[in-house]
Amino acid sequence: MSEPPATKVYHDGCPGCAIEQRKEEHKGIPYKEFLFVGITTLASSLPISSLFPFLYFMIRDLHVARTEEDIGFYAGFLGASYMIGRGFASILWGMVADRIGRKPVIIFSIFAVIVLNTLFGLSVKYWMAVTTRFLLGALNGLLAPIKAYSIEVCRAEHQALGLSIVSTAWGIGLVVGPAIGGYLAQPVKQYPHLFHEKSIFGRFPYLLPCLCISLFALLVLLSCIWLPETLHKHKGLEVGVETAEASTQESAESHQKSLFRNWPLMSSIITYCVFSLHDTAYSEIFSLWTVSDRKYGGLSFSSKDVGQVLAVAGASLLVYQLFIYGWVDKILGPINSTRIAAALSVPIIAAYPFMTHLSGIRLGVALYSAAMIKSVLAITIITGTSLLQNKAVPQGQRGAANGIATTAMSLFKAVAPAGAGVIFSWAQKRQHAAFFPGDQMVFLLLNLTEVIGLMLTFKPFLVVPQQYK
Repeated sequence: MSEPPATKVYHDGCPGCAIEQRKEEHKGIPYKEFLFVGITTLASSLPISSLFPFLYFMIRDLHVARTEEDIGFYAGFLGASYMIGRGFASILWGMVADRIGRKPVIIFSIFAVIVLNTLFGLSVKYWMAVTTRFLLGALNGLLAPIKAYSIEVCRAEHQALGLSIVSTAWGIGLVVGPAIGGYLAQPVKQYPHLFHEKSIFGRFPYLLPCLCISLFALLVLLSCIWLPETLHKHKGLEVGVETAEASTQESAESHQKSLFRNWPLMSSIITYCVFSLHDTAYSEIFSLWTVSDRKYGGLSFSSKDVGQVLAVAGASLLVYQLFIYGWVDKILGPINSTRIAAALSVPIIAAYPFMTHLSGIRLGVALYSAAMIKSVLAITIITGTSLLQNKAVPQGQRGAANGIATTAMSLFKAVAPAGAGVIFSWAQKRQHAAFFPGDQMVFLLLNLTEVIGLMLTFKPFLVVPQQYK
């Protein structure tokens, strides 16, 4: 005779048990919670790259660079300050989310966006701009808890969709942010019929894009009132809901094990960081390559042209996440989908330098198609590796695990733009080299990074969580 299924026991007053009970009663997709995950992630990611379109002009107006050639030096430090701050604090925020809950950290992070992003727009000194960006990165600890929240608020069959919403909203924020910065910075100069030179936006020419993002974050903060907590807050529970049979000794030992000795977790984090390094370098190089002159192997695009390509790529992410990714994960799983996406990225990247031989509609079709497909493949990879990370640890360690991943990723992302810029500058000086001349060398190095990431998804390096074996 088969044994009867274990009876689930829910604890009164425990928010985690309340969520588990709701998931048992409602087996469908939690659309309201996923909507919150999406807009919260978007509010957190918008400030990250919104400054890039006006960074050069902001450094110039702050009068910190002695010569025009020095502007890039100071811009690099200001651009990297956010990621450096996030790298220092992400593990701490993950641990705090595991201790007191996801909701308090999410609320505080959005509040930090509102205050510090606005102060950045009001910066009149270079040190103030660097300080506010560094603090914004350090105090915005949202990424680790929102990843944990996105899979805890839904049933197991919807967890891939939950994490893909985080990845997609983050990607859209990194695309829409620069559009906001580009269109709304220096409004007195761009829209003199709407903004007077003696107005506050004349005195602070970079306040308007920051203020718009902060107002959106304020609306998101108000919606946090209805945000349910997902962390279990009672003793004797390690992995979700308690059963009539006591938790096994194995679960207890797994929970106590150091995260840094959890190789399924650490191997997926390292793989995640390599792909993040590639994606950040790709974003930097794509923008530089498209706007550089054709005589240097570029496309001679304007900043508006690049913005349109990125906007279309962002829209493709939304469509993919809503209608396609769930089927991809269901059929292939996170490991195979990551491997296939990484392999397909290689020929797309290799094709970019040869697009300089195209023009008109043929160039438009090729470039837009490649940018959309590359964005979709990148989101598939990041979501797959994030799923492996979150499945490698119990709930009580999930915030800290995502904190470690965010810290490592931030350090890689702080290095990637500077490295990509140096390599791009070097490559443009070797247009007539015999071996991979000009930008062909840049995209070759990007592909080598992608191939390294692909190799890391196989044994013996990657150890997958038990449920994926």
